Amino acid sequence: MPRRGFDLLVEFLIHRHRFLVGIAFLLTVLAIRPASRLAFDQSIESLYAAKNVRLQDYSEGKRWFGGDEFVFVAYSDPDLFSDDAQTRLEELANRLEQVPGVVEGSVQSLDRTLAMERLPFLKHRREELLDFSRGILLGDDNQTTAVAVRLLEPSQSPVTRDESLAQIQKIANEQPLPTYVVGEPVLVHDMFRYAQEDGEWMGWAASVLLILVILFFLRSLRSIILPFVIVQCAILWTKAVLFQSGMQLSMVSSILGSLVTIVGVSTVVYMSLYYRKMREQADRVNAFRQTLHVIGMDIFWVCLTTAVGFGAQLSSRLHPVRSFGLTMVIGSLFVLVAMILVLPAGFLMGAEGGTLRKPRGDRQMNQSLEGLAKWVLLHPYHVWITCAILMAWGVMGLFRLKIETDFSKNFRATSPVVRGLDFIETRLGGTGAWEVNFPAPDSLNDEHLEKVARLAQSLREIPGEDGPALTKVLAVTDGLELIPTIPLLAGTTEAKANHLNRVQPEFIPSLYNAEAGRMRIMLRAYERQSSEAKQQLIERVKTLAQTEFPEAKVTGLFVLLTFLIESLLADQWTDIMLGGSCLIAVMSVAYRSLWMGFVSLVPNIIPIVLLLGGMGWLGFPVNIGTAMISSDTMGLTIHDSIFYLSAFLRARRSGLDFPTSLHHVQSEVRQPLLYSNIALIVGFLVLATSHFVPLIYFGVIVSVAIAGGLAVNLLLLPLLLQLGERFEKTAPEADAPSPASSL
Repeated sequence: MPRRGFDLLVEFLIHRHRFLVGIAFLLTVLAIRPASRLAFDQSIESLYAAKNVRLQDYSEGKRWFGGDEFVFVAYSDPDLFSDDAQTRLEELANRLEQVPGVVEGSVQSLDRTLAMERLPFLKHRREELLDFSRGILLGDDNQTTAVAVRLLEPSQSPVTRDESLAQIQKIANEQPLPTYVVGEPVLVHDMFRYAQEDGEWMGWAASVLLILVILFFLRSLRSIILPFVIVQCAILWTKAVLFQSGMQLSMVSSILGSLVTIVGVSTVVYMSLYYRKMREQADRVNAFRQTLHVIGMDIFWVCLTTAVGFGAQLSSRLHPVRSFGLTMVIGSLFVLVAMILVLPAGFLMGAEGGTLRKPRGDRQMNQSLEGLAKWVLLHPYHVWITCAILMAWGVMGLFRLKIETDFSKNFRATSPVVRGLDFIETRLGGTGAWEVNFPAPDSLNDEHLEKVARLAQSLREIPGEDGPALTKVLAVTDGLELIPTIPLLAGTTEAKANHLNRVQPEFIPSLYNAEAGRMRIMLRAYERQSSEAKQQLIERVKTLAQTEFPEAKVTGLFVLLTFLIESLLADQWTDIMLGGSCLIAVMSVAYRSLWMGFVSLVPNIIPIVLLLGGMGWLGFPVNIGTAMISSDTMGLTIHDSIFYLSAFLRARRSGLDFPTSLHHVQSEVRQPLLYSNIALIVGFLVLATSHFVPLIYFGVIVSVAIAGGLAVNLLLLPLLLQLGERFEKTAPEADAPSPASSL
């Protein structure tokens, strides 16, 4: 933007501040209703790219066999086989069968299986029926039992998944014995539920905590109200735009409120601090005018680079990641719009309330940062060597990163879902439900069933750490073997199948689709095991299945969840490269110097590499939260570089030599940088209170990255600028502009 145009904009903001705040008020009122109607996408399929082979296999399996979204309602009863206990179990099964959203006739329980003993051809075969149920409906201790409930697809259910699971949980809570509701649908539902609930309240929690921080350091009511109003406007406008465009909040973008709060508050705090400094020498109008002239364009570039950092997620193949990127791009830009509309009135309207007091700790902080700046320039080789060693250590650690596939690790150990998993996996078998499906003839025959039985037996023999790796293998042949060969049935496979359909109508259709020409074997495995163990087991099952049936496919929720983080991580390196390249391009345009664009990004890559590398060395696995921090964090930490470099270029353009310019920079930006970064760090640490572990990781790691980014900027930027002085004559000879003077 030409200088004259920028001057006219500044004067317009000053003289039309009441009109601008009126527009902000009108937009906010119009946004309230659509923002409140913004929905939340809870589809596990959305966490995969549409063309992902595993997702396609999963979708085909659901189409052929109706899906396997089983929920288990489990408990232990020392008198499980008594008449009273069996009556309670029957009543529980009957109540669960009445829950809306449960597949009709799909409820399985031990009492219903044992009732088959009354059939003439199953008399005196109780042990076979118990073995048939073991690992699903009966534990090895003969005390633990579960009622298996199969849920309808959300699109086919008369009620939401929330309502179905809430009713199932209510029934479980009313049982006389401690009862747990477990299953992968519960895991997925709770993941989305925690993300949504935490996202809603953490935005307010971040606001309250940031208010306390600002009040402590700045001791100004106006400094509290302004950022709060701005971020609430930006959040409402963003939600309204998302609703009007037909989008939904995803699991990842559910933390929109807290992120926009954090970004908005830190930016407004920086501007407020600079205004206070100008206010020491001028009246409020001239102080505000000078603030806009000096750092107005810096604020623009800060919001733009934040949007660019998050915008790198738009290259992702995954819908929730793209949704997160787009949501934060809109939110970041709306922060800028809200600042333009609200800040002029915020600074210029009303009484200021007396003399502005200096922030707490101002003198001590200035002395500390001055000493740090002098030490850096006196010991440049110490800094360079230390950075090189740390970067090498971090890069090596990147190759040691492991992926977390124990889905229960996404929840706190004290959460109900983890306690339920522990109960099921220690007493009843694994909760991981999956399948291997393969081509089948249009009618059952002995030759095909022999191959099925052989494969099922091979799968049962796969060794695990403390026994079989698969806690349950269920094939069509298991049900047919319950039907004895008697004259009435003539021993034919077709006759056995017909009779089995009469006593267990759900059994064969859930495993064999004659019309589609596919059959499957249902599998259960432990959910709580390492990623390596899960992936090796999946590969082993696939190899055995393709030995008997070359076109066999291994799929199911267990498989999708195992490779979920891998799916999220797959395109993050692309996002990092794209985000870094775009940030360099933006800053090169801002400073009209490729070197300055490069310098602005380098100090902000180092903390990310060190953090992720440190996770690799320390053995912390990559989860949903840490798989997506890189480009986002660069977009946040580059703020420090923008303010630092702009102040340096202004000093050089004023004719100061290099050492004096650096001293001027330290005096101008160190206080605003420190306080705005404290606001950012405290805001992100609010995420550590989440019930959803990936959000905890995200909040803590981004907080550490921001602190590290500030430290590296203060240590490394002076040396990079010194290096640039030697190889590229920027200012004052080349008259390199700062962002405040050009767009």
